[in-house]
Amino acid sequence: MVNESPDARPHRRLRPTRRGKIVLVVGVLLLVSAAVLIPLSLLGSDEQRQERGQSHKTLLIPEGRRASEVYASVDRGLGLASGSTRKAASTVDLKLPAQAEGNPEGYLFPATYPLDAGTEPAGLLRYMADTAHKRFGAGHVTAGSQRNNVSVYDTVTIASIVQAEADTASDMGKVARVVYNRLLKDMPLQMDSTINYALKRSTLDTTTTDTRLDSPYNSYRVKGLPPTPIGNPGEEALRAAVSPTPGPWLYFVTVGPGDTRFTDDYAEQQKNVEEFNRSRGTGGSD
Repeated sequence: MVNESPDARPHRRLRPTRRGKIVLVVGVLLLVSAAVLIPLSLLGSDEQRQERGQSHKTLLIPEGRRASEVYASVDRGLGLASGSTRKAASTVDLKLPAQAEGNPEGYLFPATYPLDAGTEPAGLLRYMADTAHKRFGAGHVTAGSQRNNVSVYDTVTIASIVQAEADTASDMGKVARVVYNRLLKDMPLQMDSTINYALKRSTLDTTTTDTRLDSPYNSYRVKGLPPTPIGNPGEEALRAAVSPTPGPWLYFVTVGPGDTRFTDDYAEQQKNVEEFNRSRGTGGSD
């Protein structure tokens, strides 16, 4: 939710995020919006897999998962000790843009990946990063980034915010537009999702105290985009970041499921926030 004028700070910042609503599933293929199936054929034929004692085991990485969550999922999927994949990520050479400075956040592409007895964390992370490199390097992404006057890495960062903030896929284009509108007006983004990332949490409530956090990911205090993506966005969020919906909006709040209201009028936004607070039975809080 974006609820604050450039000169005012609310008592409570409330914003449901999509992160934490999806459960990682290992060994089962689920229908997830924009999820990409990495073909099992890459592991060889059924007979070859049977000869090697392999099964059709898979690992699903849903859209919006943070790198830390991806590492934990890989550990579970491969039956490794906690921290194994994080350790591998610190040494493996991944295909990342220079702007990432070696941080794979945003470039562990959400998809369903095949696992076999020989799968190792380093190889799986390379697979994810290579998939992201191909998807984010597509012509429409580079062209859209140029059109929006941002780098491809910035586009991925915006997509990660959209992924975390949008209540529904249909809202993504508008959320992306709010981000661009605020950047153009030199307004702080004031996105609760970036504070959640800094605090390594997912919550509906962000207090005034939270907004004073000393962090480059605190988009209340620091203007511009956060230094890295705040998760690993999927195709729909990326499309929204590349081609945001036209509109003047500067604020939004999800009043109820499927009811996200966008406006460029701060007074109207405050009324929407009040309605949201009433629906949850909450008031202002520090």
